[in-house]
Formats: sequence, structure tokens, C-alpha cells
Amino acid sequence: MTAQTDTPGSVTAVYKVSGMSCGHCEGSVSGEISEIAGVSSVKAVASSGEVTVVSAEPLDEEAVRAAVDEAGFELVGRA
Repeated sequence: MTAQTDTPGSVTAVYKVSGMSCGHCEGSVSGEISEIAGVSSVKAVASSGEVTVVSAEPLDEEAVRAAVDEAGFELVGRA
């Protein structure tokens, strides 16, 4: 999937994360990803396992993977 540009200077990417089952899980993943430089918005949805990230520039997938790992979950890849 290619990144979508929503507004000038922002990029939206959707990732699949396994293991999220509740609002606390969503908060943990969102909190870790939001600490990546350039991230302006994170929305995690446990029911679908999808995490939508809006950032100033395309993110390094390894940085996203490290953040998801830190939260205790596994990044499956781009949705």
C-alpha cells in the first residue's frame, strides 16, 4: 500500500498489529508510536488490529516496529 497524503505536509499510513484486544492495548500502542519524531496522530483499533498513523514524513517501518514491540505487541506490517 502506498502512503496517502491527507493535507499538505502529512502522510497517513495504516499498519496491522497483532495482539491488541482492548482499549488499554490501543492506548499502549498509540502512546509508543506517538513518541516517534514527526508523528502528529495515532489511532489504534483493537477489533481490526489496525493502527492509522499521520506523520510529517513517511516513517521508517523499523521505528514503528520498535515502538509496537515496546508496547508489548507485534507489528505484522502495512495494512
